[in-house]
Amino acid sequence: MNEKQKIINIAVIAHVDAGKSTLVDAFLNQSGVFRTNEEIIDCVMDSDDIERERGITIYSKNCSVMHQDYKINIVDTPGHADFSSEVERIIKTVDTVILLVDSSEGPMPQTRFVLKKSLEQGLNPILFINKIDKKDSRIDEVVDEVYELFMDLEANDEQLDFPILYGIARQGIAVREPKDVEAIKVEDGEAKIKKSPAGYGGLNLEPLFETIISHCKPYEDLREEPLQLQVSSLGYDDYIGRLGIGRITQGTISSTETVTVANSKGELVKRKVNQIFVYIGLNRVPVDKAECGDIVVVAGISDISIGETICDAKNPRPMEMINIEEPTLSMTFMVNKSPFAGRVGKFVTSRHIKERLERELEVNVGLLIEDTETTDSFKVSGRGELHLSILIENMRREGYELAVSKPEVILKRDKDGKKLEPIEEVVLSVPDAYTGSVISKLNLRKGMMTQMAGENGYSRLEYLVPTRGLLGYRTEFINDTRGEGTMVRHFNGFEEYKGEISQRTNGVGIAQEEGTCTPYAIANIQERVQMFVEPGTAVYEGMIIGMNSRGEDMVVNPCRAKRVSNMRASGTDENVKLSPARTFTLEEALEFISDDELVEITPADIRLRKKYLRELERRRSGR
Repeated sequence: MNEKQKIINIAVIAHVDAGKSTLVDAFLNQSGVFRTNEEIIDCVMDSDDIERERGITIYSKNCSVMHQDYKINIVDTPGHADFSSEVERIIKTVDTVILLVDSSEGPMPQTRFVLKKSLEQGLNPILFINKIDKKDSRIDEVVDEVYELFMDLEANDEQLDFPILYGIARQGIAVREPKDVEAIKVEDGEAKIKKSPAGYGGLNLEPLFETIISHCKPYEDLREEPLQLQVSSLGYDDYIGRLGIGRITQGTISSTETVTVANSKGELVKRKVNQIFVYIGLNRVPVDKAECGDIVVVAGISDISIGETICDAKNPRPMEMINIEEPTLSMTFMVNKSPFAGRVGKFVTSRHIKERLERELEVNVGLLIEDTETTDSFKVSGRGELHLSILIENMRREGYELAVSKPEVILKRDKDGKKLEPIEEVVLSVPDAYTGSVISKLNLRKGMMTQMAGENGYSRLEYLVPTRGLLGYRTEFINDTRGEGTMVRHFNGFEEYKGEISQRTNGVGIAQEEGTCTPYAIANIQERVQMFVEPGTAVYEGMIIGMNSRGEDMVVNPCRAKRVSNMRASGTDENVKLSPARTFTLEEALEFISDDELVEITPADIRLRKKYLRELERRRSGR
């Protein structure tokens, strides 16, 4: 039998902004994936529009590089806790993980989560301390913190004996000792910060490639065994339909082969494979046959789902299903019924919304969709505000119109019938001057401080806070710290219900009638209301146009025009001075609204409104 290709599968895991996508860029760049004259974009794996705009990874993606005679499949994973269901599944398809840790931040909450999943799978990680050129880097302390984290997570002796590399992913440099980087100096004595993923000053990623190859044995030869391929993620192609992506654990698979699928209901069903693809560089390339160890894309099985096993037709051996952690937040998606409904959107009916949500379920496993008592609304549950708002943003860009309610926390009961709620671990870095206000706000939101440390004029606070208490807090936090603070959240577990938590204390300004806002009316209203609308904005009755300075709601008329008379007196006509209106992003709008309010989402606008548009209806429901 011919020689088996040497295959190693690795995942790059880390916290948000530790440099995962940048390291993958350097891997691709130094293994000759790009042509010499090809224009290379940063974070080439983040191909989705929203990923590019926000600079975050949302979906895990695959690519491969060749080094010597080894094929190394690389998976770039998301760092946000909201997309952790992506990470959980990917860990099952790889032989080792590169754990990236920032040289000044050290391990963060999400680092703990992804590392825990890797150790549970029995993987032996490689530690890569990134950004060692930072002025405030504390390399030795961070390495000690990582050792403590491994011990906390009960790593075995082999896992504790992890190789450590240091580097600057942005420059495509990996070294075995931090002092090796200090050798690079430019004429004026400053270390070079220029971004060049191809390596710099004679240094490149070669030590990391060597460590991967020495640390990880290539996938063993199980080609003679019956086929086993567990689907760890899904894709969709407009031409060939649904795609199942996963690693061949044993055996081989050919295009046009008949296979047995062990589905989530525990049934064994016969299916036919149309095409097989493997990753070469960034591209999906069709092949006639793929061998064990490789990560492949299977087309032609229209009902394939995550965790299901594609087995040998004659000798099926299903693998254990993948457990996905449960959602923690839910929202109601409903048909947009405002007076402006259907003016912009292409898809506005409940049938359209339902079909779109069902399509999302095919690839987005952390999501749960349930019907409600009415036919025009659906309860959608996910892993956090970001998880759900990315879905809404995608729908909005595709031409959907809908209204959504305030996010609600999913509560559980334990076996004694006690009410439990999700608790999040929050790590905050705050300038010392603003620490007091942040601590008092989090205490009001039923937060429990677990740790506090100060360094270089910043305080690092660690808290356990109920998810309910964090809804709507991010905007306040940014205002309280003048934009200088950072906040990182991660789901920690369920604890006993913490009691009532105070919500937004201000009332809102509500438009009295349909029309167009005038400068004259806004100038009179803005003395008491922080405006959300500009002159010329079309409004309708029941739409929220601003935030009241007091606790109660106030109905105002922003469309009133100045009476015109034919008398003109000097000194009475004055220029109207208007304060700039506050605009909302989708996340801010979802954070701002109360229980009796909705966010109306169309391709062109995001509006806030009351659930009941008429004042009489609001009074009735209030009773």
